[in-house]
Amino acid sequence: MSEQKIIKLQVAELKVMNVLWHEGDCTAKHISNVLAERIGWNMNTTYTLIKRCINKGAIERSEPNFMCHALVSREVVQETETNELLDKLFDGSADKLIAALVGRKNLTPEQIKKLKKIVGDFDDNT
Repeated sequence: MSEQKIIKLQVAELKVMNVLWHEGDCTAKHISNVLAERIGWNMNTTYTLIKRCINKGAIERSEPNFMCHALVSREVVQETETNELLDKLFDGSADKLIAALVGRKNLTPEQIKKLKKIVGDFDDNT
Protein backbone atom coordinates (compact mmCIF):
# COMPACT_ATOMS: atom_id res chain seq x y z
CA MET A 1 0.00 0.00 0.00
CA SER A 2 1.30 3.46 -0.83
CA GLU A 3 2.11 5.98 1.88
CA GLN A 4 -0.95 8.08 2.71
CA LYS A 5 -1.00 11.26 4.75
CA ILE A 6 -2.77 11.26 8.08
CA ILE A 7 -6.15 12.96 7.89
CA LYS A 8 -8.21 13.56 11.02
CA LEU A 9 -11.89 12.88 10.29
CA GLN A 10 -14.86 13.59 12.51
CA VAL A 11 -17.56 10.96 13.15
CA ALA A 12 -19.97 12.51 10.64
CA GLU A 13 -17.26 12.70 7.98
CA LEU A 14 -16.50 9.02 8.57
CA LYS A 15 -20.10 8.20 7.66
CA VAL A 16 -19.52 9.78 4.24
CA MET A 17 -16.21 7.94 3.87
CA ASN A 18 -17.84 4.63 4.82
CA VAL A 19 -20.18 4.93 1.85
CA LEU A 20 -17.21 5.47 -0.48
CA TRP A 21 -15.19 2.65 1.09
CA HIS A 22 -18.10 0.25 0.84
CA GLU A 23 -19.43 1.22 -2.60
CA GLY A 24 -16.39 2.67 -4.35
CA ASP A 25 -16.40 5.84 -6.44
CA CYS A 26 -19.88 7.33 -6.68
CA THR A 27 -21.69 10.62 -7.09
CA ALA A 28 -22.36 13.01 -4.23
CA LYS A 29 -26.07 12.48 -4.97
CA HIS A 30 -25.68 8.72 -4.43
CA ILE A 31 -23.85 9.30 -1.13
CA SER A 32 -26.63 11.67 -0.11
CA ASN A 33 -29.32 9.12 -0.99
CA VAL A 34 -27.55 6.35 0.96
CA LEU A 35 -27.13 8.51 4.06
CA ALA A 36 -30.70 9.82 3.82
CA GLU A 37 -31.91 6.23 3.89
CA ARG A 38 -29.51 5.01 6.59
CA ILE A 39 -29.57 7.88 9.04
CA GLY A 40 -32.05 10.46 7.77
CA TRP A 41 -29.62 13.17 6.69
CA ASN A 42 -30.84 15.74 4.19
CA MET A 43 -28.90 16.54 1.02
CA ASN A 44 -27.43 19.80 2.36
CA THR A 45 -25.93 18.05 5.39
CA THR A 46 -24.32 15.37 3.25
CA TYR A 47 -22.96 17.84 0.70
CA THR A 48 -21.48 19.98 3.50
CA LEU A 49 -19.70 16.94 4.90
CA ILE A 50 -18.47 15.88 1.47
CA LYS A 51 -17.03 19.38 0.97
CA ARG A 52 -15.29 19.19 4.38
CA CYS A 53 -13.76 15.86 3.36
CA ILE A 54 -12.62 17.41 0.06
CA ASN A 55 -11.04 20.34 1.93
CA LYS A 56 -9.20 17.91 4.23
CA GLY A 57 -7.88 15.92 1.28
CA ALA A 58 -9.88 12.76 2.05
CA ILE A 59 -12.08 12.93 -1.06
CA GLU A 60 -11.35 14.02 -4.61
CA ARG A 61 -14.18 15.50 -6.69
CA SER A 62 -14.40 15.16 -10.44
CA GLU A 63 -16.93 15.95 -13.13
CA PRO A 64 -19.32 15.10 -14.56
CA ASN A 65 -21.95 14.59 -11.89
CA PHE A 66 -19.85 15.50 -8.82
CA MET A 67 -18.09 12.12 -8.72
CA CYS A 68 -16.37 11.38 -5.43
CA HIS A 69 -13.25 9.26 -4.95
CA ALA A 70 -11.71 8.36 -1.56
CA LEU A 71 -8.10 9.52 -1.33
CA VAL A 72 -7.49 7.84 2.02
CA SER A 73 -8.08 4.16 2.75
CA ARG A 74 -10.18 2.72 5.55
CA GLU A 75 -7.08 0.91 6.85
CA VAL A 76 -5.05 4.13 7.17
CA VAL A 77 -7.91 5.86 9.01
CA GLN A 78 -8.40 2.84 11.29
CA GLU A 79 -4.69 2.76 12.12
CA THR A 80 -4.62 6.50 12.84
CA GLU A 81 -7.73 6.35 15.02
CA THR A 82 -6.53 3.23 16.86
CA ASN A 83 -3.16 4.82 17.63
CA GLU A 84 -4.89 7.97 18.86
CA LEU A 85 -7.21 5.92 21.09
CA LEU A 86 -4.28 3.93 22.49
CA ASP A 87 -2.30 7.09 23.22
CA LYS A 88 -5.23 9.04 24.65
CA LEU A 89 -6.83 6.41 26.88
CA PHE A 90 -4.39 3.52 27.34
CA ASP A 91 -0.92 5.13 27.59
CA GLY A 92 -0.05 3.69 24.16
CA SER A 93 -0.57 0.15 25.45
CA ALA A 94 -2.44 -2.32 23.24
CA ASP A 95 -2.58 -4.86 26.08
CA LYS A 96 -4.42 -2.33 28.29
CA LEU A 97 -6.95 -1.83 25.47
CA ILE A 98 -7.48 -5.57 25.07
CA ALA A 99 -7.83 -5.97 28.86
CA ALA A 100 -10.46 -3.21 28.89
CA LEU A 101 -12.40 -4.88 26.07
CA VAL A 102 -12.27 -8.31 27.69
CA GLY A 103 -13.06 -6.79 31.08
CA ARG A 104 -16.39 -5.50 29.82
CA LYS A 105 -17.67 -9.07 30.29
CA ASN A 106 -20.31 -8.76 27.60
CA LEU A 107 -18.34 -10.49 24.88
CA THR A 108 -19.98 -13.48 23.29
CA PRO A 109 -18.16 -16.82 23.28
CA GLU A 110 -17.62 -16.33 19.52
CA GLN A 111 -16.01 -12.92 20.09
CA ILE A 112 -13.74 -14.38 22.78
CA LYS A 113 -12.74 -17.18 20.41
CA LYS A 114 -11.90 -14.64 17.69
CA LEU A 115 -9.80 -12.56 20.10
CA LYS A 116 -7.89 -15.65 21.21
CA LYS A 117 -7.21 -16.53 17.57
CA ILE A 118 -5.99 -13.01 16.80
CA VAL A 119 -3.65 -13.04 19.78
CA GLY A 120 -2.47 -16.55 18.90
CA ASP A 121 -1.84 -15.56 15.27
CA PHE A 122 0.07 -12.49 16.40
CA ASP A 123 2.14 -14.57 18.83
CA ASP A 124 3.01 -17.04 16.04
CA ASN A 125 4.33 -14.18 13.85
CA THR A 126 6.69 -12.70 16.43
